[in-house]
Amino acid sequence: MKAIALYCKSYRRDFLRLKRLLGSIDKYNIDRIPFYISTPQEQYEDLMSVLGSTQGFFWVSDESIVASNPRAPLGVEKTRSGGLSQQAIKSEFWRLEISENYVCLDSDCIFIKEFVSSDFLAPDGSPYTVIYQNKEFFQLAINRGQNKVETNLRNEGDRVKALFGRKGPNYYCPCPPFIWSAKVWQSLDEEYLKPNNLSFWDISSNEHPETLLYLEALLNYRAIPLNPIEQLFRIYYYDWQYYLLRRIGETEEKLKINYLGVIYQSNWDSGMNFMGTKKSILSRVLRGIKRFLRYLQCYF
Repeated sequence: MKAIALYCKSYRRDFLRLKRLLGSIDKYNIDRIPFYISTPQEQYEDLMSVLGSTQGFFWVSDESIVASNPRAPLGVEKTRSGGLSQQAIKSEFWRLEISENYVCLDSDCIFIKEFVSSDFLAPDGSPYTVIYQNKEFFQLAINRGQNKVETNLRNEGDRVKALFGRKGPNYYCPCPPFIWSAKVWQSLDEEYLKPNNLSFWDISSNEHPETLLYLEALLNYRAIPLNPIEQLFRIYYYDWQYYLLRRIGETEEKLKINYLGVIYQSNWDSGMNFMGTKKSILSRVLRGIKRFLRYLQCYF
């Protein structure tokens, strides 16, 4: 198996964003780390219509990832919401035995400077783990009156921590890219899922996101050394956060000092949705007004 690979699970709505990500990887991937993309089989033709060729990446079907787990019910991905299906498929990529570790990217990621394998792997060959308490973002949300953001994330951390019976502070890695080890996912499978007659599809949910399940598995079963680092990309979770940070002088050029890339999260940056948006004109107008008001708020 390869020591490290890049991987992105995508779907039709995000294919234009994926094309932008692929362009940034082609430009900045100094070590030519192999890049894998998975999509539903039936969306492959649309993928090719957007990307134009298979140059720069390897494609695998979502279905092949699901089928690699003998305990996953056939077609289970079609019975879940897109978000929950995506969580599980990303987390089960390790079962294809392509690489010992993989950098899990979202379609809305963009690399902004050169990167190499050692950005993701420690000198001993084990992966770095992005892990922190998220206090800076919590404080920013509280300062801007977005208290629900902080409350929801803390509750998430409490729920996943309780699954494993761990005491102590909550840790997070809410921002892609995630550097995931096959050994950690396997330890979750062997130590927790199999003894409880579960598959990953049984525990992955909105209440138990895959990012926290990975961290708790690592903290509890110690399948790899813990080499902590902070997040690799600047993520703009919300438009109000983007407007505020841009107002105080943040630019992509300045971000290169501390970050490998940037994410304009698709839940608010919908301008690159493939085949446009299905929302009504009235809905789009109201959304535009709300966004403009949040833009004005960043000056107060």
